Amino acid sequence: MSVRELVVLGTSSAVPTRHRNHNGYLLRWDGEGFLFDPGEGTQRQMLHAGVSAHDVTWICVTHFHGDHCLGVPGVIQRIARDKVNHEVRAAYPASGEIYWRRLRNATAFADTDVISPRPVSGEVVRWPSGPVTLTARPLSHPVQSYGYRVDEPGGRRMLPEELTRRGVRGPMVGELQRRGSLTMPDGSTVTLDECSAPRPGQSAAFVMDTRLCDGAFALAEGVDLLVIESTFLSDESALAAQYGHLTAAQAGQIAAACGVRRLVLTHFSERYTTADEPRFVDEVRKSYAGEVVTARDLMRVPVPKRADYQIQRATK
Repeated sequence: MSVRELVVLGTSSAVPTRHRNHNGYLLRWDGEGFLFDPGEGTQRQMLHAGVSAHDVTWICVTHFHGDHCLGVPGVIQRIARDKVNHEVRAAYPASGEIYWRRLRNATAFADTDVISPRPVSGEVVRWPSGPVTLTARPLSHPVQSYGYRVDEPGGRRMLPEELTRRGVRGPMVGELQRRGSLTMPDGSTVTLDECSAPRPGQSAAFVMDTRLCDGAFALAEGVDLLVIESTFLSDESALAAQYGHLTAAQAGQIAAACGVRRLVLTHFSERYTTADEPRFVDEVRKSYAGEVVTARDLMRVPVPKRADYQIQRATK
């Protein structure tokens, strides 16, 4: 069965709280599993969420601050212990290679050879991954940081009324899709363009620990689902800039400018509680009128259903 959803494993920045674990996000996409920023405790959160090591096909680390990577050793050792036999690719900033190696081999264990490193450098890096493409772009943080984006290629959807009108039925439909045109019994030609319409591919982006920057906007452009840090409210904007973070208002600005369909706010400072969630939404609403989710641990957020129309900018 096709599953496209975000499984939220943790939502706290810097340190865990009583109600929020360190970061951790599993994007499940048609058999692929992108585990973003597994912080401390991710392995246990996966158990609570009902997902397993076998669901992970990628480990994507944005940067090597502890709240985004201290769960790597446990996850890798669980992959080994559970005898995952498919390749698990690991993307991370190449400048943090020393930290990756320390985390990869943090303790003695019966190792596995399925982990395949993919260090990231440069302005844009892309990898094919099953039905999608994974893209990495640099962000702006005190240490080198990358955001990630998952894109399904566009396609076409068949128009039943046009197929019927032109007498295309049964196996002829598949032949039309494969060849692009058909010669009918009366000698006329039917083309795929006449019987179908463009179907946009779906997409999701993951933007952590960054100031406003070109990379954040490029990653978020036109996505169906944007998972983005909103560490602070605007009254702490100076602190956000100093430490390389976004406010909720800035996350809303990115979502509005990029036409995001569903916005997921996360990576909250420990100074805030769940009672503060409406304040985050209020700040986002200053610029963004689309759907907003304030993430909580163990929440599942589906990728919005496919849109076969031109997405309008979600602004007021």
